[in-house]
Amino acid sequence: MRDRKSLILFMLALLCGLTPCFAGINIRGSLTQEKAAKPGETYRGIIVIQNSGKAPSEAKIYQTDYLFFCDGRNFYSDPGKSPRSNAGWITLKTRRMTLPPGQAAEIPFTAKIPEDASLSGTYWSMIMVEELSRPEPNSDKEKEGDVQVGVKTVLRYGVQVVTHIENSGLRKLKFSKTELKRENNKVILQLDIENTGERWLRPSLSAELFDNKGKLVGRFMGGNFRVYPATSVRMKIELSGVPKGTYKAMVIADNRDDHVFGAQYTLTI
Repeated sequence: MRDRKSLILFMLALLCGLTPCFAGINIRGSLTQEKAAKPGETYRGIIVIQNSGKAPSEAKIYQTDYLFFCDGRNFYSDPGKSPRSNAGWITLKTRRMTLPPGQAAEIPFTAKIPEDASLSGTYWSMIMVEELSRPEPNSDKEKEGDVQVGVKTVLRYGVQVVTHIENSGLRKLKFSKTELKRENNKVILQLDIENTGERWLRPSLSAELFDNKGKLVGRFMGGNFRVYPATSVRMKIELSGVPKGTYKAMVIADNRDDHVFGAQYTLTI
């Protein structure tokens, strides 16, 4: 007779841009909280969580750092490890709570900025809210020799806590890599963009194409993005409908303030 085996499957959902609609604990409101402050200042924030399920649910609250890169890598390291982490400035009022079904609760936190004149730009970290769920029982009766499977779903929500040191910090953007691709019969200009400055940027991306006579062929939008210092993103601009030929492309990242970044390329379509 074969030994019985048990297998636990862990499903991890880290959601940093949307407020999802799963039963159980979820976040109410934005998953990014930002504040401009000066060295030595203290400010407070609140994260509101709600139990949308039909049973009591327990949540664990803790901190991590957060970095992301254009090649798809995401790092949630120990708090305070990143050079621009503000995790050590933040004090959580609670680390664990249980919510009755249908109830909401507040997770207060305090951020105290060090009195350090060298601080400049943007600092950030994440407050994680993890639901502590239980294995879901297998409804089928156990049969001798069967492999038993238990499923444990772990939902973890990350709230980005961002501190800007007033209006300080160098704004600088680098277009590190450009590639012209075809995806699903569409012509795509793919750009890897790195924040080499000290402050986060939230620009809108576009490209203007000019033919060999300098005539504007068209302006193409690439959407908005957010990039922290020392992180990078991969953005795409669709150029479908442009006739074959060689063009000068002016790529513009407009931060919608006094800072606009650009790069020029020669593209053959």
